[in-house]
Amino acid sequence: MNSFFASCEQQDNHWLRGRPVAVCVYTGRQGCVIAPSIEAKGRGVKTGMRLDEAMQLCPDLVPVETHPSRYRDYHVKLINVLKRFADEVLPKSIDEAIVDLTRYQLAYPSMTDVARRIKQAIRTDVGDYLRCSIGIAPNAFLAKLASTLQKPDGLTIISPANIDDVLAKLTLTDLPGIAHGMSARLEAGGINTPLELRYASPDRLKLVCKSIVGWHWHLRLNFGGEVDMATQAYKQMQAIRSVSGAQRQSVETLHTILRTLCLTLERRMVRQQLFCQRLQGWVRYWNGKRYEDELTVSIPMQDGIDLYTTLCSRMDNYQQAHRCTPLLNADVRQIGVGVTDFMPADMVQYDLFEDNTRKDKFRQTLYAINDRFGPNTLVRATQIRPETPVKELIGFGSIKDLHDITDWEAV
Repeated sequence: MNSFFASCEQQDNHWLRGRPVAVCVYTGRQGCVIAPSIEAKGRGVKTGMRLDEAMQLCPDLVPVETHPSRYRDYHVKLINVLKRFADEVLPKSIDEAIVDLTRYQLAYPSMTDVARRIKQAIRTDVGDYLRCSIGIAPNAFLAKLASTLQKPDGLTIISPANIDDVLAKLTLTDLPGIAHGMSARLEAGGINTPLELRYASPDRLKLVCKSIVGWHWHLRLNFGGEVDMATQAYKQMQAIRSVSGAQRQSVETLHTILRTLCLTLERRMVRQQLFCQRLQGWVRYWNGKRYEDELTVSIPMQDGIDLYTTLCSRMDNYQQAHRCTPLLNADVRQIGVGVTDFMPADMVQYDLFEDNTRKDKFRQTLYAINDRFGPNTLVRATQIRPETPVKELIGFGSIKDLHDITDWEAV
């Protein structure tokens, strides 16, 4: 989908159509643009730009606060449209999905015609102001690449007949999945262009990439098999919040944000029936500095309050050991928490002298009730605070939970 969040806002508000729009978490001067509209992009507004800078660049820019439930609703409608054309639809993010038509070649003699029909169905049945770019190719990676080559409202085909012409016009970082780090590694190995990547031998690619990833690149670019369609199990979960100017003035509010992030991860682990064995926490500041912490726990964790108290305790120890100011202060720009090294809930073994089965059952019951009757039907007493509630955010990343449960939140 093209400029998805902004297009959803323009779809629901006729008076935003045709105008440069910037979707922001907060619309204060130092708010961050998380999704510019097609019109705003044409004026030079980019994702991640500070709102005051974007306004200087485009004085008639219209800032709009996020509406996460709106984007989720449109996402579900879009997926339902795609499923009319094939059963094999794999959502990859809130604004992107793969439709596998491998088994439908007799039903659809022309893939280009299918793509045009999908575009028309989206305009007719989801929203007349929504646009998408579609890529067609023999594997998911090349289809993804094709979808990025013509925006907005593009339709591009990559096939064995034209792939060299397509790759010859691109740089390594134009390929999805290759950022500057991977690009530097490839260049250090003598691979400087996408064409050189395509024609490098599998053994050389495995040596340069130092993993099986090199073999995957060979398969993707040489039509050797599909490596991107499998639904991956959770490797890690992260919860991140950008902090507004008003929020960073209150230490209590910063702690509320941290606690909320931990409870978000708890909710996701409970629903996936997972416990974590590694915990990460970080704080980013406006001066460019950052605090990072990571620890491995002897007893797997799932409880959000336990995650929160563990992180707070380690922050206190850090402050005392280094005699520094509190880590949660008025310079905080972003707070994040991550969990990884997962273990299935039915394999967790507790300490001999501590039985946490009642706490585990409580968490399962809490979310089962909220799934049935509403997201905040039951809350812990520790979640009832006098501060302003933390604003819900939504991201472009993993959307596994959206298709597994009803009450979903991307962080």
